[in-house]
Amino acid sequence: MARKPDLRVVPAAAREPTLDLGILPNQVGYHLRLAQIAVFEDFAETFHDHGMSPGRFGVMVLIEANPGVSQGQLAQAIHLDRSTMVSVIDYLEGRDLVVRKASATDRRTNALWITPKGAELLADLKKLVEQHEERILADLSAEERAQLVQLLNRVKRQNLL
Repeated sequence: MARKPDLRVVPAAAREPTLDLGILPNQVGYHLRLAQIAVFEDFAETFHDHGMSPGRFGVMVLIEANPGVSQGQLAQAIHLDRSTMVSVIDYLEGRDLVVRKASATDRRTNALWITPKGAELLADLKKLVEQHEERILADLSAEERAQLVQLLNRVKRQNLL
């Protein structure tokens, strides 16, 4: 009988590097990547029972906030290629969380809508994401949190085409 893989998260202390990191500790990208890993690990643990990834959650939030949005508009807004967006929407539609309808203005595109089941789940997920954000930012003051978002937005604006 095959053994199941060990999916436990390795404690941060056990992940401390034992080798010389060279210039990496002075590189913003290195720290952004480590922060992203920490955020995604907590998100995955928080949302594990809901089958929701950060990307899927974000797509649901955008569809709820923009009823009737097209898949192309969504893909452009979150910088995903269209084929990846199709698979995300297929997953959400398969769970009856969103629905595709022919666009009223262009029959060649689909408009996306959140379903009642999706809206109910999203309300619960928003509460969980607030708890997740509080956990990952617990060491930062409200001012530091606002500054972090502002600084990341500046980096993003400068470098996204």
